[in-house]
Amino acid sequence: MKNSENKKIVILCHGAFNYIKNKTGNMLIRYRENDVVAVIDHEKSGTFAIDEIGYGKSIPVVSNFKKCLKYSPDTLVIGSASQGGFISKENRKDVLSAIRNGCDIISGMHEFINDDKEFSNEAKISNVNLKDLRMPPDPPHFPIGSWKERRTPVLLIVGTDCDSGKMTTAWEVAERLKKRGRAVEFVGTGQTGILLSGSGVPIDAVKADFMAGEIEKAIDDAMIRDPELIIVEGQGSLTNQYYAGVTLGLLHGAMPDYMLMTHDPARPLDVTDYPMSTMETIIKLHLDLMSHFKDSKFIGINLLTFALSEERALETINQTKDKFNLPTTDLIRFGDMELIDAIEEIIQ
Repeated sequence: MKNSENKKIVILCHGAFNYIKNKTGNMLIRYRENDVVAVIDHEKSGTFAIDEIGYGKSIPVVSNFKKCLKYSPDTLVIGSASQGGFISKENRKDVLSAIRNGCDIISGMHEFINDDKEFSNEAKISNVNLKDLRMPPDPPHFPIGSWKERRTPVLLIVGTDCDSGKMTTAWEVAERLKKRGRAVEFVGTGQTGILLSGSGVPIDAVKADFMAGEIEKAIDDAMIRDPELIIVEGQGSLTNQYYAGVTLGLLHGAMPDYMLMTHDPARPLDVTDYPMSTMETIIKLHLDLMSHFKDSKFIGINLLTFALSEERALETINQTKDKFNLPTTDLIRFGDMELIDAIEEIIQ
């Protein structure tokens, strides 16, 4: 979805409109605020985006698609991804309603809307487009080890859990460096990064044998434009029991020179309701896995402090910085601090 496109978007996220679950929708609200006209969540109906996620100003939350019609939407985006990537019965009703009222549909689910006969038939009747963001490349690309010949540094964003701010961090770092005049390439690896940037690889929809190859190919394609730095959006976590396989495939595909850790310090349990591992353990795990191939290193930490008071957040940032001797901030809440300077130094 390019910046130049003028859209009137509604975000569908029943039961998921909060700072963690509505990842794709929230990023549209943050980075395409003027394009978003409403959010659909029956549980939060009657509130506004800013009440739930701290930004989005007067974007209203409504109970169903029909309540959006007065805003004349032209696009519906499924803003949250369920575990397994299936479209719920409740979401399905609103998707059908949107199609019948002339809206294009954008979905990042594993269940492809173009393969659904009811959706596709209704889309033909209403002359609307259905876009699946998680379609894997065809034909697939097997790894060839091109990382051994790279001359451009690669920065991979990793995390202690899913939904820990990896996509936001990757996007923010890229945009902030671009504003400094640096030639940076962003490689999206999930539906959110692909939607914002207009390209990328939905790594969790790729067969395991081809994960590393698809990321390798995306990085090789980005190198054609001769950037100073390539930033790769991370996925999952090496210590998450459901998604660690995707994280490992992405790590081996990126073969990063540098990594940046993301972490939600207010989270005692991960998204599978299993106790969180420590940041020390996860940092060491990444470095150990990379040590067989190259001397990769961590360059900084970006914390997701939304659930903490400002005082507690700043205290946590300072404690983390001292503990790991790495530039630490919450880019959204407190700005660059020393983090962007540290990243810029590796491309001097």
